[in-house]
Amino acid sequence: MSELILTEKKGHILHIIINRPEERNAFNVDMLYALSRAYDRLEEDPEIRVGLVYANGKHFTLGLDLKNVAEFLKKEKRFPLPPESVNPWGTTGKTKTKPVVVAVHGMCITLGIELMLASDIRIAAKRTLFGQVEVQRGIFPFGGGTMRWPAQCGWGNAMKYILTGEPFEADEALRIGLVQEVVEKSELIERGILLAEKIAAQAPLGVYATLKSSLESVLYGEPKAAENLFPQLLELMDTQDAEEGLASFVEKRSAVFQGK
Repeated sequence: MSELILTEKKGHILHIIINRPEERNAFNVDMLYALSRAYDRLEEDPEIRVGLVYANGKHFTLGLDLKNVAEFLKKEKRFPLPPESVNPWGTTGKTKTKPVVVAVHGMCITLGIELMLASDIRIAAKRTLFGQVEVQRGIFPFGGGTMRWPAQCGWGNAMKYILTGEPFEADEALRIGLVQEVVEKSELIERGILLAEKIAAQAPLGVYATLKSSLESVLYGEPKAAENLFPQLLELMDTQDAEEGLASFVEKRSAVFQGK
């Protein structure tokens, strides 16, 4: 894995660490490819149940390294991600099926916000500064922001920030639902790990099915998600984890799930 994106498996959690602090973690083409490969590892390793994304240095990310990425876009006419890999922003190609927690600090600009919106739980350090500033640069949010901002934060909140590029801080991000918690910077990674561990302790097949059903509802509407509820339930009930869940309930003990 590239040194621009570090990965480390700890238990059932894959730590995915953005690591270009000398450039304030601005994403160049190599970083985008490396992050996609990290999400491949998240998906392909059966022992990994959840991803935790955070960054080294003073800032989560200043977004795209525009000069570097623009050259690729003009030449290749596609977003710079490996076509066969998982797209961390979920806009094209393969999408993730496992949950991801994102913990941000410092400045979190453009593509960083869109990475948050494509994840499942987001937390921020106090005084984190956000900005969806593409309109100030003659372009528009193309990492899923135009779709997910209105859906997750409400139309008015979305338009206020993606049409003006106006910056906002962590407390406002909490108010509009961009983040679910705001914590002290010194507690950020510890809190992210705790949330990831809580997810990893649950029945993984049940977690993945929950994520899939929820996403189906968002993408295709409630009727489509409802159509698949019972078949998905029957499939889960025939697993070892479901048997373990029932046994642990009857025996009044904590369940130990194997993802089988």
